Amino acid sequence: MALLSPLATGVAAAQSIQSPSGSVVIAEGETVDSVETAAATIVVRGTVEGDVSGAAGSIRIAETGRVGGTLASTAGTVVIDGTVAGDVEVGAGSFELTETGRVDGSIDVGAGSIRVDGAVGGDVRAAADSVALGPNAVVDGEFRYDAETFTESPEASVAGGVVEDPSLGGDGGPGIGGGGAFLPSWVGTAYGVAANLALGAVLLLAFPRFSRTVGDRVGTDPLVSGGVGFLALAVTPIALAFVAITIVGLPLALVGLVGYVVALWVGYVYGQYALGSWVLDRLGTPNRWLSLLLGVVAVALIGFLPWVGGLADLLVLLLGLGSLALGLSDRYRGGDSRAEGGTGAVGSD
Repeated sequence: MALLSPLATGVAAAQSIQSPSGSVVIAEGETVDSVETAAATIVVRGTVEGDVSGAAGSIRIAETGRVGGTLASTAGTVVIDGTVAGDVEVGAGSFELTETGRVDGSIDVGAGSIRVDGAVGGDVRAAADSVALGPNAVVDGEFRYDAETFTESPEASVAGGVVEDPSLGGDGGPGIGGGGAFLPSWVGTAYGVAANLALGAVLLLAFPRFSRTVGDRVGTDPLVSGGVGFLALAVTPIALAFVAITIVGLPLALVGLVGYVVALWVGYVYGQYALGSWVLDRLGTPNRWLSLLLGVVAVALIGFLPWVGGLADLLVLLLGLGSLALGLSDRYRGGDSRAEGGTGAVGSD
């Protein structure tokens, strides 16, 4: 989404911004009723009388910008240099309230990193890997946090005190629009396992032979599969950005982006299935359903390990995505003449 921002920038002209866009910019001196959209970037240099909500690669409330309502969003980065009159409820990769920024309401944020160095009229709830209170921070309420790393400047002012609260942590992030309740970390993991198992079951039932081919390819040609997966992961967004250059191409690029996200998920599940299949093949007990269960659960458990979990996820994604791309290429070129379905297509491995 971030790659689309310099190619499809449009200045907001309507009173209420609701349709998806490459980039939404509220210019200095401009006023709109509200912003409710999905975009690569959202920049507010003027005034939004109501709420700003939606999803974006990055959101910035510039020093001259003002949001009269609530800022509720999911984004890669959120930076507030200006003023938000209501509450801030954000799930993000990083969040920063700078020294010129002000939030009259409360802040409820789940992110990778959080820095508060401006004025807050209410309470702050912050859950992240790292949380920092800067020297210009003035919080009228309570500052409650959960973080692996927490730093507080001696010049920071917090009227309600600073409290460490481990219950804030979790993969669920803030409850945007729903009071800001955080979910325990195991809930997100359990949901991910269930979703991956469900998708894997659909793939194995609908495309049994193709799925087996994809799994076998990872075991026989891991370097090729990983290389192709890396190219697919890196090149596809760039190709979509070039498609989005024209007005006609932007809708196609957005559709392509949805397809790309779906392909990432399917490739990730195929990578987990291939891992389980490889282990069972070495044990001499091949079984497609047990392979799926073993792969999904094993990757989820490895994910709890610091650093190792993230690396394992990336490798599984690259292997599965590459094998999926190669399998689809073979089908397109007629390299695999075996059609799905037919006699014995849904037999056990």
